[in-house]
Amino acid sequence: MDEQRTGTEADAGAEPVAETPATPVGAGTDRGAGGPEGDEGRTSPGRVPAWLRTVGRGWRHPRLRWPKRVALALVLMVVLSMLTAGIALRVNYAGDPAPGTQTRNRDALWMGHAWVDGRKKDADVKALAKRLRATGIRDLYVHAGPLEHDGTLPESAYPKARWLVEAVHRELPGVRVQAWLGDVLATEGEVGMRLERAATRAAVVRSAGQILDAGLEGAHFDLEPLHSDDSNYLSLLDDLRRVTRAHDAQLSVAAHQIDPLPNLHSVFGAFTAHPKWWSQSFFGQVARRVDQIAVMSYDTALPLESLYGGYVAEQTSLALEVTPKSTDLLMGLPFYYEDNMDHHGSAETVAAAVRGTRLGLSRTDPTREHFGVALYVDFAAREKDWTAYDEGWVR
Repeated sequence: MDEQRTGTEADAGAEPVAETPATPVGAGTDRGAGGPEGDEGRTSPGRVPAWLRTVGRGWRHPRLRWPKRVALALVLMVVLSMLTAGIALRVNYAGDPAPGTQTRNRDALWMGHAWVDGRKKDADVKALAKRLRATGIRDLYVHAGPLEHDGTLPESAYPKARWLVEAVHRELPGVRVQAWLGDVLATEGEVGMRLERAATRAAVVRSAGQILDAGLEGAHFDLEPLHSDDSNYLSLLDDLRRVTRAHDAQLSVAAHQIDPLPNLHSVFGAFTAHPKWWSQSFFGQVARRVDQIAVMSYDTALPLESLYGGYVAEQTSLALEVTPKSTDLLMGLPFYYEDNMDHHGSAETVAAAVRGTRLGLSRTDPTREHFGVALYVDFAAREKDWTAYDEGWVR
């Protein structure tokens, strides 16, 4: 999840170019002072600049023959790979979901900080209950952080947590309220939480116990950017699991997407320092340590609904293959609209995500009970998002 969006409401043509007049015959042609050979900064209309001619001569040098061929081959490989991937995703979006691949009443909703800091009232909970009562939502991930970089959690961050739990239980019996806790990790910068520090991990564990003592029914962690194969993270989950079990509470996490191609996270890490994906093996290791794992299956940069839906279908299959049947696997739905390099709102729709989820479930494990979707995020949701969820997944 974008760290600028985690749980907080933000209170939600070229200029014309002047035409260059033609130079009269015989005017300004003194090659010794200002002509193309005498001044590389000025050229006569229709003449090739000297610097460009120099580049051209260098490009035609015999020594560059093989490097040019290799460069061209690499470009063709990239283009063909992208074309092949696009075709594969489009094919993956084809077909019809199997009957019965709809809600198992294990869905979840990410919710903003306003629910625990005093801004929301009883009337808001009643309106929420009216919205959720006929859906498959069982868990609410309510933003109660963020955690400090040292792993601690100020009690002042969630003064109305107990009130919210009691109000939800009154209006929505059977629905659990979990604390959504997150922070920026110092994996790609100097500032952030450092999981390699034992003292920091111990503080995170204490913060989980603290929030559960306040009445919350689970701890949901979203730590980003979390690189694949982070052994410190696995160690933290082991320690957290002991605390949540002692409180008879849920341990859940927001998970990065899985490598669509083997070791793609390693390639991206080498060239961009931002691996983005987890290996499928690491995803499975995380899934075995928690009660719920929610895939952040959005912000893919894909430009078309069909490509995005095919990608979600693939992510669903990859996740199902390594998630224990006793762990709730939830696929994230983009309940928000943005249009930037990471997220094209016209492509990453709830309808495409739901269809992709159902296709992946149909092909991999259509009878899986511990499965659902997670809606991100309540304060940015539009009516059309709720409609797509209800019509595509609930009914």
